[in-house]
Amino acid sequence: MARTKKPLPLLEKIEITDVAAEGKAVAKVNELVIFIPYVVPGDVVDLQITRKKNHYAEAKAVHFHHLSEKRSTPFCQHFGVCGGCKWQCLQYEDQLFYKQKQIADNLTRIGKVELPPISPILGSEKTSFYRNKLEYTFSNKRWLTEEEVKQDVKYDQMNAIGFHIPTAFDKVLAIEKCWLQDDISNQIRNAIRDYAYEHSYSFYNIREQEGMLRNLVIRTSSTDELMVMLVVKGEMNGELRRIMDFIANKFPQITSLLYVLNNKQNDSITDCPVVLFKGNDHIFEEMEELRFKIGPKSFYQTNSEQAYTLYKVARDFAGLTGNELVYDLYTGTGTIANFISRGCRQVIGIEYVPEAIEDAKVNAELNHIDNALFFAGDMKDILNEEFISMYGRPDVIITDPPRAGMHPDVVDTILVAEPDRIVYVSCNPATQARDLALLDIKYSVKKVQPVDMFPHTQHVENVVLLQKR
Repeated sequence: MARTKKPLPLLEKIEITDVAAEGKAVAKVNELVIFIPYVVPGDVVDLQITRKKNHYAEAKAVHFHHLSEKRSTPFCQHFGVCGGCKWQCLQYEDQLFYKQKQIADNLTRIGKVELPPISPILGSEKTSFYRNKLEYTFSNKRWLTEEEVKQDVKYDQMNAIGFHIPTAFDKVLAIEKCWLQDDISNQIRNAIRDYAYEHSYSFYNIREQEGMLRNLVIRTSSTDELMVMLVVKGEMNGELRRIMDFIANKFPQITSLLYVLNNKQNDSITDCPVVLFKGNDHIFEEMEELRFKIGPKSFYQTNSEQAYTLYKVARDFAGLTGNELVYDLYTGTGTIANFISRGCRQVIGIEYVPEAIEDAKVNAELNHIDNALFFAGDMKDILNEEFISMYGRPDVIITDPPRAGMHPDVVDTILVAEPDRIVYVSCNPATQARDLALLDIKYSVKKVQPVDMFPHTQHVENVVLLQKR
């Protein structure tokens, strides 16, 4: 006979005390740590435990007895379902407080290195409509919220375009208005959706690998250019041409209109050709006097204005006088390398993705930068003693690795190279702290500057200056 599961408890009048990783808040009951989404410190709530382990539990708030003074009214109709912007319920100044605390906690608890005072976090002037890129997904399986299921809501149209639900890879939450990107993004998405409904276009079924419409990517830029890319399954035919013509005619302000035929089983378009339908095959971003060419597959920081703030911090920490050889590790499309190039003797950018390095070279040429070299390949394979012997020992290393941080071999090579200064830009304070501990044998932390790139989320960037002992 199957054993009956013991019902999980309901805990009453529990005060939320702190914020944890992944955007969840924390309460503590009899030494049990409980993680709860969509509540803020100071709230007093009834908690329904949804999962229980030996040392922690997860729960959801089912009733509020007291609302915290830190609480803010969420502005998005999709809050709590979409999975993004989880901190809308927390006032922005408190978001910054907890991001700063997250930096301090990670660097002290994981890094265990001696730290200077951490500079106050640099907040984002824009807290909505701050992204320059969004990707939407088409699906023939619209996600129904718990409330809609309870009310047995029936939609005439179960096709949807929006964002994937974190717990259901094959379902999409229908987005009516997203507050992350300029409102033109909402207008374009909804117009394409309505046209597809009206003309009975098929939306993709990820389980059956059927359906025409797959993804929609929209990029805006500081130069007021607009890129729209439609990803479909199939071939160029009358149906695709008609919807592309509709987009072009409905939105003449689009400066780059493209499509991709993706007939693979996964959503990645890295290996799929991008076809230009109308306009240019690129847009431009501007930063100071520099222009950066952005193609449909190019990486560029998604918060343009805060990217400028971030790069200025990195340049300031580098302390350039014009005589330095700088290595820019994980250079991407060479944005930081090109940004700091005029302040140093030479900059060398290294990046894993060959296409990104080609973009970096184009941007250097576009801006008449002749003291930048770029190399494509796995960082741990390229950055070795032979490379340093050939191109010179760097005076400064700027490193901006992915969330996983730096490979141990890369850290070892940096320690062998012994630059005078290291500027470590990170989107994950936990892995940054781990790497600082490895570098501590030869380097001390001199400056720490958090930068908020993504309001209403738990994510935070951090820049650290290390000086050779």
